[in-house]
Amino acid sequence: MQKIYLDNAATTPLAPEVKQAMIEAMDSFGNPSSTHSFGRQSRILVERSRKLIAKELHCEPGEVFFTSGGTEADNLAILSSVRDLGVKRIISLPTEHHAVLHTIEHARDQYGIEVILLAVDERGDFSFEELESHLSSASVPTLVSIMQGNNEIGNTFDMMRIGTLCREHRALYHSDTVQYIGHFPLDLSTLPVDFITCSAHKFNGPKGTGFLYARGGVKIHPQIFGGGQERNMRSGTENIIGIAGLGAAFQLVTSDWGEEKSRLNMLKQKLIAGIRAVRPDVLINGKSDSPEESLYTVTSIGLPMEKGAKSMTLFQFDMKGIAISGGSACNSGAQNGSHVIEALRPDLPTDNLRISMGRYTVESDVDAFLQVFEEVMG
Repeated sequence: MQKIYLDNAATTPLAPEVKQAMIEAMDSFGNPSSTHSFGRQSRILVERSRKLIAKELHCEPGEVFFTSGGTEADNLAILSSVRDLGVKRIISLPTEHHAVLHTIEHARDQYGIEVILLAVDERGDFSFEELESHLSSASVPTLVSIMQGNNEIGNTFDMMRIGTLCREHRALYHSDTVQYIGHFPLDLSTLPVDFITCSAHKFNGPKGTGFLYARGGVKIHPQIFGGGQERNMRSGTENIIGIAGLGAAFQLVTSDWGEEKSRLNMLKQKLIAGIRAVRPDVLINGKSDSPEESLYTVTSIGLPMEKGAKSMTLFQFDMKGIAISGGSACNSGAQNGSHVIEALRPDLPTDNLRISMGRYTVESDVDAFLQVFEEVMG
């Protein structure tokens, strides 16, 4: 049985070019903090990746801090804003990744900050007027945390507009860009954003490696203490192999951004049209069907079901060789209801499927999915 992988929002296959870069990095065993030639060789690999990333993002290398991934980077940005920058209030969305929502909840419980979750409509949109109203009434330092690319429904937002509002009202702006970065260009020399986060395994890099961008001038302190690595921002000997893989993955994806966007957008439109042909009652979760307002990698659908009914759909697809998900894959494998879909449609139970494509998705994969979709859901 042929197996088709359509769960790239959970993780992506390691690119051969990235694997090769990591294999070569294994020979650089020296500690990058050492001053001898072995250490300097490892340091070169770390700084080469940092400079490459900074060049593509149009920021300074000193603004890029390597982490274990997006979750750590989100935690560092949010908690440091509260502890070090005096933030007393955080404005966010109920559809954020748990790496953000649970960190905000911890900050509320630990530090007593105020938390405001903006209302979202059935498409996952929030009101800029509501955001501006909260910002204009702010009497305390505020952080706005709104993700740029929802991992479950694919929604994207206007970063320039959000950032401009934050600047006008002297609020900090953090964006979880884990699903966005590596698929769309970002120019941090013009975007008014203070923190963004990255995880390499979302764009054909290794798991366990990512980074935090912290705008120069924003002085935050580490969460992990020890030897003072990453310019005293994250202690612990650097993950040389992972960082080399992250740099190689970044170089790979930035070489053909436009081509991949066009190619996968075409496949996505074919996918949605095929799904609707089989099930006209399908609901599009969020803005998956809007090319200008969603990730071209993610399609999320919902099919009405009886309240309290248990779905076997994912199991049926898996048995037929199709790997998809029902939402986020970051819940220890548990198939619990999605807090994102619940925020959009609290009173309408649906059987939800997330089909997410990537660099190695081809048209025959979409055809295979649609064939199985008709068998299972037709």
